[in-house]
Amino acid sequence: MWRQPRLLNLLADMLFAAGWAMLLALPVIALLRTPFAPVRVVQLAAPLRFVAVRELEEALAGRLRGNFFSLSAENAREALERLPWVRRARVRRVWPDRLEIMLEEQEASAHWGDSGSEWVNIYGEVFAANPPNLPEGGKFSLPRLKGPPDSAAFLLRRYGECARLLARVSLQPAALTLSARQALEMELANKMKLKLGRERERSPLIWRLQRFIDLYPSVVANRTPPARIVDLRYPRGFALYPAGARTTNGGGEDE
Repeated sequence: MWRQPRLLNLLADMLFAAGWAMLLALPVIALLRTPFAPVRVVQLAAPLRFVAVRELEEALAGRLRGNFFSLSAENAREALERLPWVRRARVRRVWPDRLEIMLEEQEASAHWGDSGSEWVNIYGEVFAANPPNLPEGGKFSLPRLKGPPDSAAFLLRRYGECARLLARVSLQPAALTLSARQALEMELANKMKLKLGRERERSPLIWRLQRFIDLYPSVVANRTPPARIVDLRYPRGFALYPAGARTTNGGGEDE
């Protein structure tokens, strides 16, 4: 090698370039490791409803190391998105010394199941979280959805459809359950239960519910004794049962 001038010149050029690269990198490394340009302010882009400032402080503890340039906004984002009531987070640097946090909080639209710590958000996604501390002792007034895994979005959509129809006769659904056999049962705020059954091509569920709504004022509302169970699984009508009565199989449809 020592007798090959071209190879020696190439090696020298490479060493020279590497030396210059190291010299140029040293100021950048020093800048990242020194307290120059510290982050002095962590600011929320919007007020929070369910996430406490204390939770944010605990989530970010130890994750805001470094200065304005070296701090990992991605690590901070990941930590914030692990908070139960946070659906999405965005963290960005704002020159010269500010870190801005934008949080999309979960918007619960229903309780999920019987645990008391699971919810369905407005997108039909299930998330686990303890009930939030609402101001002035407020409470969620939300329906309860229950069904097989991955059925939350379907139940939320079905609940909305049924709620809009029932509002025409001043009835409010409080719970909607989907069985393993895909049969729906709804409980109203007045404790009346509607056995909706399964979706059928010749007798769609919404048609059967509409028939009940059409006849509710004249047939159901003022009935004595009041009906506590309404079986809508029949293709051409429905059956009324008082409290404590046992229902049939709804015209041959299993639950």
